Amino acid sequence: MKKLNLLALLLLTLTLSSCKIGRYIVYNFADINDHKKFPSRTISRGDSAFHFAGATEGHYPKKIDYREQSHDFDTFLAEHESVAFMIIHNDSIKYENYFRGYDQSSVVPSFSMAKSVTSILIGCALEDGLIGSVDEPITKYIPELSKNGFDEVTIEHLLQMTSGLKFNEGYYNPFGEVATFYYGINLRKAIKKLKLKDTPGNKFEYVSGNSQLLGLVLERALANKTISQYLEEKIWRPLGMEYDTSWSLDRKKKGLEKTFCCINAVARDYAKIGSLYLHRGNWNGKQLVPADWVKTSTRIDTTAGSASYYQYQWWLPSKSGDFMAQGILGQYIYVNPDKNLVMVRLGRKVGDVNWAKVFTTIADGY
Repeated sequence: MKKLNLLALLLLTLTLSSCKIGRYIVYNFADINDHKKFPSRTISRGDSAFHFAGATEGHYPKKIDYREQSHDFDTFLAEHESVAFMIIHNDSIKYENYFRGYDQSSVVPSFSMAKSVTSILIGCALEDGLIGSVDEPITKYIPELSKNGFDEVTIEHLLQMTSGLKFNEGYYNPFGEVATFYYGINLRKAIKKLKLKDTPGNKFEYVSGNSQLLGLVLERALANKTISQYLEEKIWRPLGMEYDTSWSLDRKKKGLEKTFCCINAVARDYAKIGSLYLHRGNWNGKQLVPADWVKTSTRIDTTAGSASYYQYQWWLPSKSGDFMAQGILGQYIYVNPDKNLVMVRLGRKVGDVNWAKVFTTIADGY
């Protein structure tokens, strides 16, 4: 009887896992092991890996002041749900530490840091002539959305989160759009159902649907190449990543990359993405991403409803020229060009910490 009950439970779990509500019930909420739960495409590293200098130098900083108290830095990170933290200054590792059994080879989902990577690929596609302009209407690439009133929505509206998209960003609602996009098994079908609630270019609202629409624009522009293949060709191999990575899909067969989330990589390779933008898209003398795109993507712009703290899928934590990619559980790539500084924080949870404040506090010490 026990064996029959276990078999029934297993069959139920497998059945539920095949649909959105089933995935939601089984997996419940996004967590640090989600890269193991969904189908994905592998993105291969190149033949040789780039290694930051100074990996064996001592830990820095030893202390950090936060909320009017001084904390031992290692202890602070460990107590606030971190699994990895890196500080790279002048292209050398000044601090690298791992917690809770993680190490430099441990894969951690990017969550919404993938939005920033999607933006990078849009810039590459513009440079390659695959996309004509950010001013193009997205219905040029997704004509099926014309009937839903999307003819005035441009690629830039998606980049700036000013499209006016009607989209429920609440992960706790199994019937909301973000749950459909995260746990669903047919993103293309879900996209066809999207509607607008506001005039494009009127106001900023952070919703993941914009980034997934960018993904479908990119897929259509690439034609016979997957988004993962394009990331491998344009970024992963040229940057000399140390490990293969993957991009989670909605389904195994003919799946679409979840471009609003779900790249799965290690801390050092995330750091290289930050370093690429620190150097304005140039890597060892080769311009991988147009410098003008990097500049446009990380400047403050409040025109046409844009927010002063968000630009082209990157967060702008201050008015000092720094910027960062950010994921829901406290995943960050922070870049401070003035200080020649890159930081990566990966975690199980945010851990009740304003990490942007932590980054700027550390940056002040350089």
